[in-house]
Amino acid sequence: MSRRDLDRAGITDPTMRASYQRCRELNAQHGKTYYLATLLLPPAKRPYVHALYGFARYADEIVDDLTSALSEQQKADWLGSWGDRFFADLRRGRSDDPVCAAVVDTVQRWDIPVEHFEAFLHSMRMDLTVTEYATYDALYEYVYGSAAVIGLQMVPILEPTQPEAYEHAKDLGVAFQLANFVRDVGEDLERGRVYLPIEDLARFGVSREDLERRVVTPGVRAALKFQIARVRALEESSRAGIAMLHPSSQPCIEAARVLYCGIVDAVEDIDYQVFTERATVSRRRRLEVALPAWSSARRARRTYGEGRAHGLHQPAAHW
Repeated sequence: MSRRDLDRAGITDPTMRASYQRCRELNAQHGKTYYLATLLLPPAKRPYVHALYGFARYADEIVDDLTSALSEQQKADWLGSWGDRFFADLRRGRSDDPVCAAVVDTVQRWDIPVEHFEAFLHSMRMDLTVTEYATYDALYEYVYGSAAVIGLQMVPILEPTQPEAYEHAKDLGVAFQLANFVRDVGEDLERGRVYLPIEDLARFGVSREDLERRVVTPGVRAALKFQIARVRALEESSRAGIAMLHPSSQPCIEAARVLYCGIVDAVEDIDYQVFTERATVSRRRRLEVALPAWSSARRARRTYGEGRAHGLHQPAAHW
């Protein structure tokens, strides 16, 4: 993150700047496509988006990465105590945590509802105990907290012009998450989890045991196609919401939509071989999307300005 980004965002305290920088590093290291998209935002908005990513990534690391030697109960205890400290920090208006300091500041500046963070941590706890979902409705409880609320957290920073932008943001967040589930079937099995609804698998004659054989049968291919169709339907629903954001925010979200949802195109390109190959959006495709988006972002900022830099300082209009 350049000093210019932090200066433009009005972040002057050295300790706070270090926290935002830590969140940016987490974003750049673990969310390369997401990070690329954030560069299309006005500089004054980028630190806040990095902060939200940093919160989500750190919680995810507690569940999946940093504590791999601990039991599920120990992970749950750690996640719970970390979350309790975060909510206590929100109540007092500041945090000494190297990641959460920036998150608390972002929540205050943009009046982001606390319940979005509660829902997110609820879903992270589900990952410690739930290994499969019987129906899509059951899965949606998890996906709402792990993905839909990420979109809802973002919307105030992106400055919506209509209240419907929030519903469309939920759809886009869910589309992103489901695209990841399609790509990561094999990786998720290694963690003991199946995120494709058992009911959806069954309609194509596929069971969890079939997935664990790691063979792309006609039934598995059909089940993946079914999930891909769901991703594309949600993606299509979300597109109207992008036009409801401040013009300077639109190129970022449009590029993210194309690149993230493009994961399912990449799954098709590898003939659904999700157990032996990792579907990725090629660097060439990223550039094909990013370069025109960069030009659009520059034009939008020149024409419409960059929007508010420091948040609303009033309840985040939930109309």
